[in-house]
Amino acid sequence: MFRYPKCYDVIVIGAGHAGIEAAMAAARLGCEVAVLTQNLDTIGQMSCNPAIGGLAKGHMVREIDALGGVMGLNTDATGIQWRLLNASKGPSVRALRAQCDKKAYQFRMKRELEAMPGVELHQGNVLDLRLEGDRIMGVTTSFGIEFAGKTVILSVGTFMGGLMHVGLRQEKGGRMGDGTSDLSEVLKRCGFAVERFKTGTPCRLNGRSIDFAKCECQHGDEPVPKFSFMADTLVRSRNDLFTLNFWGDPTFHMEQLPCWITYTNGCTHDIIRANLHQSPLYSGVIDGVGPRYCPSIEDKVVRFAEKERHQVFLEPEGRHTLEYYVNGVSTSLPYSVQLEFLRSIRGLEKCEILRPGYAVEYDYCPPTQLRPTLETRKIEGLFFAGQINGTSGYEEAAGQGLIAGTNAALKVLGKPAWVLGRDEAYLGVMVDDLVTRGCTEPYRMFTSRAEYRLLLRQDNADLRLTPKAAAVGLVGGERVRRVEEKLAGLAKADCWVRQAMHEGMRLDQWLRRSENFWHMLPETLLKEVPRELWSLIETDIKYAGHLGRQRTQIERMVRQEGRCLPESLDYTALRGLKKEAQIRFTEVRPATLGQAGRIPGITPADVAMLAVWLEKLEREAASAC
Repeated sequence: MFRYPKCYDVIVIGAGHAGIEAAMAAARLGCEVAVLTQNLDTIGQMSCNPAIGGLAKGHMVREIDALGGVMGLNTDATGIQWRLLNASKGPSVRALRAQCDKKAYQFRMKRELEAMPGVELHQGNVLDLRLEGDRIMGVTTSFGIEFAGKTVILSVGTFMGGLMHVGLRQEKGGRMGDGTSDLSEVLKRCGFAVERFKTGTPCRLNGRSIDFAKCECQHGDEPVPKFSFMADTLVRSRNDLFTLNFWGDPTFHMEQLPCWITYTNGCTHDIIRANLHQSPLYSGVIDGVGPRYCPSIEDKVVRFAEKERHQVFLEPEGRHTLEYYVNGVSTSLPYSVQLEFLRSIRGLEKCEILRPGYAVEYDYCPPTQLRPTLETRKIEGLFFAGQINGTSGYEEAAGQGLIAGTNAALKVLGKPAWVLGRDEAYLGVMVDDLVTRGCTEPYRMFTSRAEYRLLLRQDNADLRLTPKAAAVGLVGGERVRRVEEKLAGLAKADCWVRQAMHEGMRLDQWLRRSENFWHMLPETLLKEVPRELWSLIETDIKYAGHLGRQRTQIERMVRQEGRCLPESLDYTALRGLKKEAQIRFTEVRPATLGQAGRIPGITPADVAMLAVWLEKLEREAASAC
């Protein structure tokens, strides 16, 4: 056994989205970091859809960027289409989503990690953890090398006990073309609970075989919205594909690529139903629980039998490939059945499958075994981040990696732990959900999970979080200076608004018609405060009442935590309460709001809604007396 002649502050196992953010965060705090991965050529690989963001996920990417993370900036540098989702809805649920060039994203992220001061990369499969009592001391790899480390972060994705399914055929691996990790047995030996989840991915098609004339075209937004608050710092170069800045330079503009939409039909559904006996999901081969909110096409056809069709999105995987990702038809049916049902879809009558869809079973550790810092309770200095904690999605993994990497570094440096609250960030909501409530299915972030979502908008992530990151040491320099300028500009605008309201101006009426609002602003103020900041002012004025209520909701919920609920309360009559919450409350009949909040499947938003109804019932009862 060879002992590597260095003791690292932080060892990160795995170089996916969680591992990258963990390593970069720890290095930004001044730690010496080692990244160990099975294959250095797959650093930052997008195993499923080459897209970043989406509903609630886009909020987290903005938060990761505000905290100094690299996911947002890398997406802006390598994107091929950007769209703001829910643009016609309220500001709390608007979110950015970008389709990326799959290989460009991966290659650029690999270079960023390689170039990061304080980070060293090593290729090798970790076989064992080195312990001294209940404290981590390092790891051992398949090459017979011992790496010493003061802290270790496990971010192994779907590779622990990974088993892939195509029809009734099985193959070991956490991703097609890659191997597995044997750390499950190591963790069990250490006393950790290890359970099983399942995920899946659709097939990929040759774009040459698709009849796009029969599909609906979906273009990106113009001007291009950006994830990173520092996107304009990307280097412009005609010779460097991966560091292009597409904004502000009329002489050099990178065109967005279109996506395409088609639909399944009755024939498609009949083919799938006729072959369910060949699906590992429906033949009892797969034991792991899959993501309820990202069902396979088999699940869609069975669970939503009344639907005549389902949307299918054809999304390009990059600028220099004809490979298309078929979003909406995740499947583990046999190859022949996949080809048959795909060719029943309009526009895909002559499609050619480049890679079949498949399901993956993998091991994870229930996250209730973690502290809010993502350090394990059983072994000091050992942290978990990403899908090992039962989550799904690149964004959820990256956020956990950033938090785990930060806390691992702070532990080494002898500084206080760093935890974000539910009222501070979606990242705080996610971690609190995981460590407090656990997960019975792959965890995915939704705006409905955040009870203070109007305060946690994607347009104010930098204002909320960059000062907190600066206080810890995660960010500095130009990013901090920009946020300080932005805060100063908002203060000027707020001062003017307060003065205007004091003089009796009806700003609420002007805001209903933005053109009137801009005409009423003093010219000097427009010069001093960038127009982009006025959208924040506009939101604050329009939703002042809602924002005020959310700011006091935290204190109110603390007082209401121990309040009793009537045994006879009819939960099905409470409008605004989700159907799932109505069912769970009716089944359990919680005695208090505190007990209600601990019921699996119940979100803080459900409890907040219940508290509102309880207040109403109490007022009505008091009036009747």
